[in-house]
Amino acid sequence: MTYRPEGLVAIDGQPSSPELLAELREEGNPVLLGFSRGKDSLAAWLSLRDAGVEVVPYFLYHVPGMSFVDESLADFENFFGVRIHRYPHPALFRWLNTFTFQAPQRLAVIDAVDLPEPSYEEMADMIRADLGLPNAWNCDGVRASDSPNRRMAMTTYGPKREATRKLSIVWDWRVAHVREVIAHHGATLPVDYEWFGRSWDGLDLRFVAPLAEHRPEDYALILEWFPMAALEVFRARHAA
Repeated sequence: MTYRPEGLVAIDGQPSSPELLAELREEGNPVLLGFSRGKDSLAAWLSLRDAGVEVVPYFLYHVPGMSFVDESLADFENFFGVRIHRYPHPALFRWLNTFTFQAPQRLAVIDAVDLPEPSYEEMADMIRADLGLPNAWNCDGVRASDSPNRRMAMTTYGPKREATRKLSIVWDWRVAHVREVIAHHGATLPVDYEWFGRSWDGLDLRFVAPLAEHRPEDYALILEWFPMAALEVFRARHAA
């Protein structure tokens, strides 16, 4: 049964999410979805599926091969019956180029590699080209009520940006709607929410300490890429 949210956020001059979904359904073309494994992108996927829109999901990994991430992606693939394409996150390139948590002996090597730093828009265009969907809308789960900055962005730029083919498909949903649609469809959030309170996307103590405790093999993998991240855990364990 289709979930229909009530009491949506309204911003003058901006189309509602039901209107945007109706437009996509009428167009009849597949859309990309940047799927972070978080609650908002999951709600976006469920809303698109409810509307009968074909979703081509992709995931941007911060560190390749994290077992708890791969396990949750496999669970979502089984739930939706669709393959989730994997690509590197722009943050991975940025972290390396800025020597984030790097040992001194690595700096010259990283600098010599001269890694690119693609923007999100450039990544989206590369994904469109890779998947053969040159004009596909790139959907996300950004919501106006998530923060004042996001509401301001929606007020200024709107949820539908033609120039970049970007579409925030649940932009007017409140967090209650997100929780309701996930429960309505019997979907399950990843273990990230138990460990971090959100989906994993960083290297600071909020993320590495729980991984050191719950998934030491994934913590070890992070240290292969960013060895000095161990200092986050060391400082916490030896704090006065």
